[in-house]
Amino acid sequence: MNKIIVAIDGHSSCGKSTMAKALAKTVGYVYVDTGAMYRVVTLYALRNRLIENGRIYEYALLQHITFGWVKVTFQLDPATKLPLACLNGEVVEDEIRGMEVSNHVSPIAALPFVRTFLVEQQQLMGQEKGIVMDGRDIGTVVFPQAELKIFVTATAEVRAQRRYDELIGKGEKNVSFDDILKNVQERDYIDSHREVAPLRPADDALILDNSQLTREQQNAWLLEKFNAVLSAQ
Repeated sequence: MNKIIVAIDGHSSCGKSTMAKALAKTVGYVYVDTGAMYRVVTLYALRNRLIENGRIYEYALLQHITFGWVKVTFQLDPATKLPLACLNGEVVEDEIRGMEVSNHVSPIAALPFVRTFLVEQQQLMGQEKGIVMDGRDIGTVVFPQAELKIFVTATAEVRAQRRYDELIGKGEKNVSFDDILKNVQERDYIDSHREVAPLRPADDALILDNSQLTREQQNAWLLEKFNAVLSAQ
C-alpha cells in the first residue's frame, strides 16, 4: 500500500503534537515534531548567550550554524517508541519545553537562516513518505505536496489552560496562567506576522478547531481523514 505524508500545522499548544503522535503510532508512521527542532536551536542560543535581554545575536547564531556547531537530531525512546529531541547528542526534551525556551522560540523561528537550516533537514526526513510531521509551515513550505494537510486551532484561553496543566503535571511550580496566556497570544502574533513562512492554513488544508474536543475525539477524526486519503491513493 502506498504511503503518504501527513502535514499537521497549527497554533502553539493546540494539541497538534499529541494527535500527530497518536496517528503515527496507530498507523506505523514516523513522527517528527518540527517545533521541537526550533526549540533545540533556541536552547542552544540561550545556553551560548546568543540571546540577551531580548536581543538575538543573529550573525553569531548564523556562524554557529554554518560551522556545524548546532546539531539537531532525534533519539528514539525505547519505552515510548517516540523521538526525543537532542542538541549535539544530548537529550534535551524536558528542557526545551520550559517557559524560558517558550518565551524565545518564536523570534528564533522567524529568522530566515534558521528556517532554511531546519526545513532542509525536515524535507530529507520525508523523502520516503510514511511520515507524520507537525509544525507551523509543514503544509505550506516543507511539504506543499503532502497528501493530507491539517490545520489545528483552539481558543487562546483553552490552549493556555492546556499548557498550564501540562507544566503543572510535570512538577513545575513557578508557572502562572496569565503569563502562559500572554505567551500564547504573543507567539500567535509573531508566528502569523513573520516575513518568512508565516503561520497560515494551506489552501487545501482541513481545519480542525478542537477547543471542545477530547483527545479521543480528535484522534478519531484524524484517523478517519487519514484512512479516507489513503484509500483514495
